[in-house]
Amino acid sequence: MSTAATPARGLAASLNPGVRKREVWAWAMYDFANSGYTTVVLTTVFSTYFVGVVAGGAAWATLAWTAALSASYLGVMLTMPTLGARADARAAKRRLLFTSTAGCVAATLLLSQVGPGAVWLGLACIALSNYCYSVGESSVASFLPELAAPDALGRVSGWGWGFGYFGGMLTLGISLLIVTRMQAQGAGPEQYVPWVMAATAVVFALAALPSFLMLRERAAPHAVALPAHGMLQRLGRAWAETGAHFPEFRKLLMCAACYHAGIFVVITLAAVYAEQVMGFAMPQIMLLVFTVNAAAALGALGFGFVQDRLGHRKALAITLCGWIAMVLVAFFAVTAPVFWIAATLAGLCMGTSQSAGRAMAGALAPAGRLAEFFALWTFALQFAAMVGPLTYGLVTWLTGGSHRLAILATGLFFVGGLVLLARIDFARGHAQREAGAAAPPIAVSAP
Repeated sequence: MSTAATPARGLAASLNPGVRKREVWAWAMYDFANSGYTTVVLTTVFSTYFVGVVAGGAAWATLAWTAALSASYLGVMLTMPTLGARADARAAKRRLLFTSTAGCVAATLLLSQVGPGAVWLGLACIALSNYCYSVGESSVASFLPELAAPDALGRVSGWGWGFGYFGGMLTLGISLLIVTRMQAQGAGPEQYVPWVMAATAVVFALAALPSFLMLRERAAPHAVALPAHGMLQRLGRAWAETGAHFPEFRKLLMCAACYHAGIFVVITLAAVYAEQVMGFAMPQIMLLVFTVNAAAALGALGFGFVQDRLGHRKALAITLCGWIAMVLVAFFAVTAPVFWIAATLAGLCMGTSQSAGRAMAGALAPAGRLAEFFALWTFALQFAAMVGPLTYGLVTWLTGGSHRLAILATGLFFVGGLVLLARIDFARGHAQREAGAAAPPIAVSAP
């Protein structure tokens, strides 16, 4: 099924029957809510605070930070397929979204209690908060095919991503205000970072409320028999079924894992690169991340329409070419203005590629099993989140600390994604989706 040459339409015409505009707004508000967590906690403030203040700048600090994140990603990889299958079986996607959000907000609040030397508390809280964030991200994505018309998945996904980046900018702006005011009063990181973490948690909780109040659970519960043994067995069976009945969806998972490995390098290490290579100070880094979010919002909001006109595969290919260009600009940048160009490119590509990939997953996932298949999508992304930053770290270690060579090596993930994308037959994948929607789901365990 091609989405090329789809005419421009209003919001109402882009939605499935029975979906109200305010429900789509409530769904997009979750992207608005949770992007502040990634922007402030993972990318900008707490990562540098942990390494420099909590761990005292120890040589093992960065390794401990990345290990905690990797542990949380591994936990999501092992548990999300089963959680998704249960949510589908019980028509409980909204409940899963609520519990994961509550967990992330609570763990982020606990980060405000992490002071100098509280290494284990910091690692435990970051692992728990990131695990809950990732579960919530998968849960909210599974609502997309229920809300958007099949030929409008790109634009509706783009609305969510684009609106979400404004949430990241809001939280980062509040954080920057807290930091600058408290620094002017002579406060150090151990004084102002706890307030930043508390503000981030409050914004997340308040902005997520519309999602819990207005999102509808449209799926009907169905009888299942889920063995309580073996999350790995459950994951293996779900992966095997994609090979047997949904091979194009499996190809998409492999493609997404490849190019998202590069994206996660940018998300988790952009501040490190700006500091180590370009010599940026913290206010500059925060402004840089703010600019990246602004560009990402514009990319996600505008490119969704392009995606629905060109088709999912062509649109994603364009964004991957943009990522390759960004890597080359960053590699050759020796002055701040050139690096700002690279950062703007990164923002545009981030918004478009993440939105395009989620829309493709929604277009190929069978109805009635959306949470389960988006759990596999989450598995692929969490695998990428481990592999990408780890590869970057290994390259810097093997090259004696060359961040430039590490960012150049990151470009290979986008090249690989482009190659794997060329193997996906979207029309065939849509046919597999329609055939699979009528098939019974894999048996999973009763509670």
